[in-house]
Amino acid sequence: MIQIVTDSSSDMPKELIDRYDISVVPLTINIDGMEYLEGQDITPEEFYKKMKNAKSLPKTSMPSPGVFAEVFNKLSEKGSILCLTISSGLSGTYQSACLGRDDSGKDVRVIDTLAGSLGHGLQILEACMLREQGKSIDEIVDHLEEMKKHSNILILLDTLENIVKGGRLSKFQGSIAKVLDIKVILHGVNGKVEILEKIRGKRKFLNRTLGLIGDLKDDFSNTVFGITHINNQKDAEFLKSEIIKRFNPKDVIINYMGATMGTYAGDKGMIISFY
Repeated sequence: MIQIVTDSSSDMPKELIDRYDISVVPLTINIDGMEYLEGQDITPEEFYKKMKNAKSLPKTSMPSPGVFAEVFNKLSEKGSILCLTISSGLSGTYQSACLGRDDSGKDVRVIDTLAGSLGHGLQILEACMLREQGKSIDEIVDHLEEMKKHSNILILLDTLENIVKGGRLSKFQGSIAKVLDIKVILHGVNGKVEILEKIRGKRKFLNRTLGLIGDLKDDFSNTVFGITHINNQKDAEFLKSEIIKRFNPKDVIINYMGATMGTYAGDKGMIISFY
């Protein structure tokens, strides 16, 4: 059977990881000099609390090629391996997995999802379902490459605090944004993140997000949405209910955002992904 491997940035719900027997390679998080393995040493909720009190913005680092090679060597006894990683535009994890494949010398296909959080996770879920249908690894890879062309990722920043901490925005600009209650919508473009719109006020922010979703696609009947959030279940549930009401999708998955993407999204940030 095809073995599916990913990294911890996919924000896949644990029940899906367990159900489909997905092997997860953790990224490392550094918070004020202390290191944690994402999803193993620290939960998303614990990360959020530490991030809020951190003196500087937490940093994440990719798994080493040796860690990937070890996982590939272990799984190769069970069959060929398909590894899906966070976008190469956001992390060096894809390159590390490729080096790990080369070091192991095993039959491994590595895919750059060009996405993060559940934008990444939805591709993993698709791969798992295709595997259950008996598709070959080549058929799955071809399908995922086509799927990536239809990627839609919206990143909703409720606060710009982490962008200021990361040096991408001055403290003055951040203060002005806070006073004016400015929210930012970013989107994924070719595996990287770009600013799409700046909106004043929470209500307009959420309604504009729903409007953008409607502009991006006509038929949602076979669409699965992924919504991840940092300490913001309320708005995530609101968006889920409105998405179901307006677009009648196949499914909407909500999960807590992990440290890799949460470091940039900040408190109450959300990511909405669909294909």
